[in-house]
Amino acid sequence: MSREETGRLMAETGVVPRKSKGQNFLIDGRVADRQVGFAGISEKDRVLEVGPGLGILTSRLVERSGDVTCIEIDDTLSDYIQRTYGDRLRLIRGDAVKVPFPPFDVFVSNLPYSVSTPIIFKLLDYDFRKAVVMVQREFADRMTADVGSPDYSRLTVNLFYKADCRLLENVPRSRFKPQPKVDSAVVEIVPRPAPFGVISEELFFIVTEIAFNHRRKKIGTSLKRADLIKDGWDIPFLDSRIEDLRPAEIGEIADSIAQHLRRP
Repeated sequence: MSREETGRLMAETGVVPRKSKGQNFLIDGRVADRQVGFAGISEKDRVLEVGPGLGILTSRLVERSGDVTCIEIDDTLSDYIQRTYGDRLRLIRGDAVKVPFPPFDVFVSNLPYSVSTPIIFKLLDYDFRKAVVMVQREFADRMTADVGSPDYSRLTVNLFYKADCRLLENVPRSRFKPQPKVDSAVVEIVPRPAPFGVISEELFFIVTEIAFNHRRKKIGTSLKRADLIKDGWDIPFLDSRIEDLRPAEIGEIADSIAQHLRRP
């Protein structure tokens, strides 16, 4: 799908890309080919795509699998996808952040930046084999960052706990219409067992969120202000900052808190 073809489809459908929805349409079919190739889709795979837009990925997904579901919030784009692909796919009209995902094996999507964070966190709650997502490059850096990096974040830790995540390809901003202000990247997410155990996953994620919400403060200060720990508790790393701790060390903090909470 070229820039000219994308422009023609936008004119025919009456689509006006909205910044509020992060609508920037991929126009390079070679990039789309590689994305779908990275996903390794078989004919029997249940495939989920969020935000099909004008269908540059969708057209390739329906050729690979007989079970494709798309979730689209924009009425005009939904009408176009339904009209173009008919019963070759299942279309869910709604907000992908809010509607439940159907069962799926492979997730392939060019995610609007405005919903990248909630969609990735939501994705991690589902059982699937692989996800291949296009996100803004700065978001991809947060997904794959190492401890101590300015990009190291709650997103990094949650992803590391639940999956292997790697950057596959950088995509210049010139490959989109309208052209965004930043470049993008294709990232692979492959779920796997957690590399370390914790007493309570819920508590682990709570500690991670609280600490990263105040990443410049000492962890002890943040956790005390959140009323998660009491004075006198023997908790490791309280004088450290969250950006300096590896996920397993955050797990040690959560486990120590869990043990204190269990005591009479």
